[in-house]
Amino acid sequence: MSAVTAPVETARADRGGILVSWARRNAWTLGLLGFLVVLLAFTKVIQPRYGPIPVQGLATSVLPLALAAVAQAVVVISGGIDLSIGSMMALTSVIAATAMDGRSAEFGVAVVLGVLLLGLVLGAVNGALVVVTRVPDIVVTLAMSFVWAGCALLVRAAPGGSAVQWLKDLVVGSIGNEWVPRAAVALIVIVAIIWIPLVRSGLGLSIYAIGSNRLAAFRSGVPVGRTKVLAYVLTGLFAALGGLALTASTGIGSPVPGPYTLLSVAAVVLGGVSLAGGRGGVFGPIVAVVVLQLVRTDMTFLNVNTNLAVVAQGVILIGVVMVGSLVQMRRARG
Repeated sequence: MSAVTAPVETARADRGGILVSWARRNAWTLGLLGFLVVLLAFTKVIQPRYGPIPVQGLATSVLPLALAAVAQAVVVISGGIDLSIGSMMALTSVIAATAMDGRSAEFGVAVVLGVLLLGLVLGAVNGALVVVTRVPDIVVTLAMSFVWAGCALLVRAAPGGSAVQWLKDLVVGSIGNEWVPRAAVALIVIVAIIWIPLVRSGLGLSIYAIGSNRLAAFRSGVPVGRTKVLAYVLTGLFAALGGLALTASTGIGSPVPGPYTLLSVAAVVLGGVSLAGGRGGVFGPIVAVVVLQLVRTDMTFLNVNTNLAVVAQGVILIGVVMVGSLVQMRRARG
């Protein structure tokens, strides 16, 4: 081997080692992504007409839940949980739809910014109550879910209102190519703008630190209380984005929280985020959301009772939890 080719071979080996290491760290997500590909192929087999339009519809219906799953993932990584995400989505959705009803496109921009700010405030309230009262997250956020749901009913007792056209155009239809749904592009842009810089920042490292070991993080100088509140603030922001996605995809606002809270927890578990905190990301839960939705779609194509989809989702989650427990036991023995 010549002196010139040696550094090249070394660089290739280093890149290969980095790639293998990355694949090992993200093995669960890669496996879930592979399962999604198989599920899409199965969907095409049982429904040959499944093409661009159904894919666009799938992306539009998945978008609110995907944002809810991202919101839940952030707070779970920090070592907590938020059972008020569905209620926050309902509140922000009805406020957006009510404020936009019959108004101009320019006014719609102000409404969207105001709703995002409201999401930050709602998350800050949840986080401050958790930190100040020292009551478990699950209790505080369960109580606040009733508060936010009640506020949503005060704003609008029944579904109604409307969304400005430009907001609906952001998530409905395709962009560039009929196989590229606008809702999927919107989700990628949102996550890229908010999550990627966050996870590389000091705040992102602090969120993972307090979720992994709160005492060790405190001894290392991490402001545990402030980081916890900021994690809930980010959760509120993503919940508000989910509420706006609901308004954009349906064209109205509904005060009913819907199943988004429980499904977000399911997506987090299926997506490989540890409920103990400190491990995972947001890409896995997003893929999990698509998997859960596609399972329900396939059951419809097979003329299976759609109520069994809930059973299937439960069975999938039980299997995931069992596999995760076995993996942790093997690691502990190793």
